[in-house]
Amino acid sequence: MPPTDPLIYRLYELVMVNGPALKALIEEEFGDGIMSAIDFDMDITRKSDPKGDRVSLGMTGKFLPYKYYGATGNALAYGLKEE
Repeated sequence: MPPTDPLIYRLYELVMVNGPALKALIEEEFGDGIMSAIDFDMDITRKSDPKGDRVSLGMTGKFLPYKYYGATGNALAYGLKEE
């Protein structure tokens, strides 16, 4: 690692650079957990642009909250966002 294919390298770089911010945004919206890569969809579309066409990637994955075994008191059993 890192990958040697230029396109795969750029996708890898995108996740490595922006991953912590994306993680923080997901946790802010949903609570503690992960986005499933098994129950997952992705759209890839071309967007016209005068400076050169752009690639649009849209990803959706089921949110899976962390389960906290033995949660007591005011601690949540699941990593859900408090409403």
